[in-house]
Amino acid sequence: MTIDTHEDARLRQLYDDFAAAGLNPLWTQVGDLMPMSPSPQAVPHIWKWSTLYPLAQRSGELVPVGRGGERRAIALANPGLGGRPYATPTLWAAIQYLGPREVAPEHRHSQNAFRFVVEGEGVWTVVDGDPVAMRRGDFLLTPGWNFHGHHNVTDSPMTWLDGLDIPFVHYTDAGFFEFGPEEVTNEATPNVSRSERLWVHPGLRPVSQPGPRPSSPIAAYRWGHTDRALDDQLALEDEGHPATAEPGHAAVRYSNPTTGGDVMPTIRAEFHRLREGAVTATRREVGSSIWHVFDGSGTAVLDGVEHVVNRGDLIVVPSWKPLRVAADSRLDLFRFSDTPIYEQLNLYRTEEDSR
Repeated sequence: MTIDTHEDARLRQLYDDFAAAGLNPLWTQVGDLMPMSPSPQAVPHIWKWSTLYPLAQRSGELVPVGRGGERRAIALANPGLGGRPYATPTLWAAIQYLGPREVAPEHRHSQNAFRFVVEGEGVWTVVDGDPVAMRRGDFLLTPGWNFHGHHNVTDSPMTWLDGLDIPFVHYTDAGFFEFGPEEVTNEATPNVSRSERLWVHPGLRPVSQPGPRPSSPIAAYRWGHTDRALDDQLALEDEGHPATAEPGHAAVRYSNPTTGGDVMPTIRAEFHRLREGAVTATRREVGSSIWHVFDGSGTAVLDGVEHVVNRGDLIVVPSWKPLRVAADSRLDLFRFSDTPIYEQLNLYRTEEDSR
């Protein structure tokens, strides 16, 4: 066999010239750019509450809250993302810890944010001047570019889960940030926020608020409502009326009352309740999600690996990685995902396998 060294040298020169000109030929990397199915860099991972909470407590003893750091928030750093403080390529999740009588100063940013309360009560978050009480199981919104700060009026700490679209906004070069006043603008502690008084009446919408909004105007979705909705689904199932997502599995989605869609343009939020012994189908979907074990215990089979999960644990499910959940006791799960992004781009796909 004769090797044409002249042609070989010319080809090497061609590739050198591509590189020098800032060019990259498709034929050398088509498999990487367009894989047969999603091949995420993020990996499936579980953060145990037994590790997370003691670290949050220690940070409360050693790290002050104030300008500069802004929040005592400890981000979940996915092991597959090179040390970046991202749970997935689109979602940021953190445990935030606010100590007794502490104040987290006001600021605002382009990124959409929510808080899901994990432990305690006694903190008020103030969103554009509206003070909103935070209690265990409450789901609270801070849509992008709303000023917000937090103040703890009790002698006990509080812990919650923060969820934001920080990675997505970062990659799209769309982020802005602005400091607010040094202290929260309203330190009142009302039982019900202004937004709830206006919007949280079943099936009723104020005529004074026309038109759809990109994010829900409801500042807080209260645990009492969520809990009753899930119980009612399971009760209807017992009465022979199909109302659950699958046998023994009740689920609700938090929604925007002005559109009927998701609470924020980039984030979907849900709550799931599994009866003791219930098992979900194995599902995978385009886009990523994070699950928080609000209460109970069970097993999560994540990308074929079985994990025991307990109250407080956090589970990250990257794009197209399969997940099946089984409940050892009644199992309550809060879930948020980036699904609205993929649906709007017509890239969303899901697949379900029988149990």
